Amino acid sequence: MFLRQYFNRHHTAMVQMGKADFLKANLRLILAWPLLGLALCAVLWAATMLQLEAEKKVAQQQALDNVASLSKAYSQYLLRTVEQMDQLTLQLKYEWEHADGKLRLEQLKTRGMYAMPQFAIVAIFDRKGHAVTTTAPVQRLRTSERSDFLLRHWRSNSSALRIALGKMGEDKAGGGEAGSLVHFTRRLEDADGNFDGVLLISIHSAYFSEFYDSVNFGKLGMSAMVGEEGELLSVRLGATVLPPQGAAFLDTSFLDGDSGAMQSQGRTAFADAQSRYVGWQALKAYPFTAVVALADTQVLQPYQETRTIYLGIASAVSLLLLAFTCIATGLSLRLAWRHHQSEGVRNAYRMATEGTSDGFYIIAALRDADGVIIDFELVDCNEPGADFFGVRREQLLGMRLQSRAHEPYFRDLIHNYRAAMVSGFSEEEIELAEGNPFKLRWIRRRLVRSGDRLAVTLQDISAAKLHEQDLRRLANEDGLTGLPNRYWLQQFLPGALARAARDGHMLALLFIDFDGFKDINDTQGHAEGDKVLRAASLRLNAVLRPGDHVVRLGGDEFVVLLDPVEDDSRAEQVAQRIATAFDEPFYLGPERHKMGASIGISMYPRDGAETDVLMKNADIAMYAVKTAGKGHHRFFQPALFETIRHRRELEQSLVTALEQDEFLVVYQPRVDTMSGQLCSMEALVRWQHPQHGMVPPLEFIPVAESSGLISQLGEVVIEKVCQQLARWKTYGLELVPVSINVSARQFGRGDVHQVLASALARHGIDARLIEVEITESAMMDEQNRAVEQLAAIRALGVRLLVDDFGTGYSSLSQLQKFAMDGLKIDRAFTMELGRSEQGEVFVRAIVSMAHALGMSVVAEGVETREQLDMLHALQCNEVQGYFISRPVPAEQMLELMLKRFLIDHPARARAPYALVL
Repeated sequence: MFLRQYFNRHHTAMVQMGKADFLKANLRLILAWPLLGLALCAVLWAATMLQLEAEKKVAQQQALDNVASLSKAYSQYLLRTVEQMDQLTLQLKYEWEHADGKLRLEQLKTRGMYAMPQFAIVAIFDRKGHAVTTTAPVQRLRTSERSDFLLRHWRSNSSALRIALGKMGEDKAGGGEAGSLVHFTRRLEDADGNFDGVLLISIHSAYFSEFYDSVNFGKLGMSAMVGEEGELLSVRLGATVLPPQGAAFLDTSFLDGDSGAMQSQGRTAFADAQSRYVGWQALKAYPFTAVVALADTQVLQPYQETRTIYLGIASAVSLLLLAFTCIATGLSLRLAWRHHQSEGVRNAYRMATEGTSDGFYIIAALRDADGVIIDFELVDCNEPGADFFGVRREQLLGMRLQSRAHEPYFRDLIHNYRAAMVSGFSEEEIELAEGNPFKLRWIRRRLVRSGDRLAVTLQDISAAKLHEQDLRRLANEDGLTGLPNRYWLQQFLPGALARAARDGHMLALLFIDFDGFKDINDTQGHAEGDKVLRAASLRLNAVLRPGDHVVRLGGDEFVVLLDPVEDDSRAEQVAQRIATAFDEPFYLGPERHKMGASIGISMYPRDGAETDVLMKNADIAMYAVKTAGKGHHRFFQPALFETIRHRRELEQSLVTALEQDEFLVVYQPRVDTMSGQLCSMEALVRWQHPQHGMVPPLEFIPVAESSGLISQLGEVVIEKVCQQLARWKTYGLELVPVSINVSARQFGRGDVHQVLASALARHGIDARLIEVEITESAMMDEQNRAVEQLAAIRALGVRLLVDDFGTGYSSLSQLQKFAMDGLKIDRAFTMELGRSEQGEVFVRAIVSMAHALGMSVVAEGVETREQLDMLHALQCNEVQGYFISRPVPAEQMLELMLKRFLIDHPARARAPYALVL
């Protein structure tokens, strides 16, 4: 079909070429008398077009002057609006920084301030991005936008106004609708000039296009507010306000200079491809440009009406002048065509076939007396077609295919030609064997039947096929190691599984993750890490059979495919060989790198029959190896999936819980052992899950530790404790210190003193009301740094306690070095009081040691009166446990604070102690 259309087009071209030759030879006789009519028409149209062009220039200049004037007026409107926002933010910044945090925007809104519809959100955010006060729900802001302007102002000391485009998300609680906003923000600072938050005023972008209502822009007229980087902050088309954050309606790249006017014709300046006259004017003192555009159809409508009249008159006169000339010319061309038809077709065909690199051939079918095709003869071809055979065209014409039927290519060619004579069309790509007559690798051949002949096209596609093979190789090969990549595995593994199912054998998938590679990358750089990965890939290949495959998924993750395997022992042997191979360090030049391998194994068909399932299960098994200590291998077990799934779900739930503020703090009192008076309390975190209720700390604290969320959780506890102390302070109570647990990971970050200082200052809490409990293991890491950390915390006035003393690694010298204020005896020692003589000996030794170092002692886990009596006798300073009180919410803790004495004074009475639950 393609060739038929091709030859039809060239046939038409040949017809046209024949007519042109005839006219050239007989031009004087045929066209002499129409020349006068054509000359008169030319004069008429020239005069008409000159007049129209003059009127068009006048109309265009008026349009340019109009849009220039409108853009200046619009820029004045935008300037007044932005200056108003500038003044409002300055005023609000001053009021907030001098209101000592007592300014409430909600109240101002009810009094009429910021209540106008253009104010979408007015808000104050603290340095952590929490909304302190706002006129509308901050959920309307995207989290990414809020983080962006917080980070931008935190990094910059400038308090200048910043303006950015944003999008208001859907407020499900408030029923707000999504829309585009323009954010005006300023940096807030505390009394010392430090970053203290961000002030935000968000204006609906539609507000900046209200100038449109005062001018008749027409249905296709446009106004826009453009930022310094070319971004659109407000766009209005006719009566419609367009969303500036979607596909840009206006291409602002052509705006040159602070002001100007031009026509957009010939540019794709607008998304609707409408030609417009555009005027622009930059705002003074602000990085914005006001843009106004009027549609050509509107401003040039009077000119178009005049043009229609002029063209109508000129057309009517032209028809009268040219009517007779056209009739005579048509008759002359018809006669010329009949005379030159044959010669024109032949010349056109030759020009078409010689102007291409493809080979064209005309093949005639030769039949016997019964009409059966017995041979094919080459009756015509072009020069490129003869070049494919390495001969001249004259040598090829007249060749019969049967004369070369002994050659494989021509034997197949005769068969294909016979089939094409039946079907009428054939097209295929052929990879040629060695010794073919063309000396080519790949050809594309098209056969089209026309009567009793075949039109044949040959195209050399060897280069394209070679490029295609290179692309296929690159798509399946890892660029760093030369190993097959993830894409190759996804294509290969389904076929391997199908073969294993058909042949009834097993297949093993080993998921390998290198232990310690991240440290090499972080300390030595990615270039050295790449060298290690290349060396590791060679070492993996060295321990495998020739038929096995090593695949690099990415990073330091590799997969080994063992196909086939007889049983688990084969996969285990390979895993052991890999682990043994990686016991040896990598020596790369002067560098020596130690790196182990954690290997998870899944088996087909036991652990899955699909690619994704086997990969996932091998990954789960590898994750279990990482969790259990790394450097070994493990087969997949269904129980692993549930354990890891539950752990990952818990990690995700912890992230959500921190975002949704699902954590609460309970308090367990500590009393003076001698007087029974409340002297302090310990803050303990609890998780109130919306679906599962209260989640035990032993379940979520280890996950928070391993996932790194414990630091964020610790900051939440510090914030809630300081907030609660501030609330109790308003009651006029005599407050007692509250101890807060700091994890080893949080302590290791080195910013605990900064978090404490910030929370204490924000809520106006005396540092003496806060105690910090740190485990022994947390202080043992990087001791010099630990001393600095503890000194910084103590410098605030915060007391320091060693938590769970006796279970860690502390020594007398270390305790003296860290200069702690007190220690808490682990409940394991308290539980031994009254049970064994050693228990009393241990507690006595701890109390004596602590008192000798000037430290107070708190006993945890006191649950019986006998334990309390013994601790009293041993001169333990404070006690804490269920015998005194369980951890209680802040409301119940308030009652205990009012009671003050929670147990009877041992010296006054030996009666049973009062138990407070």
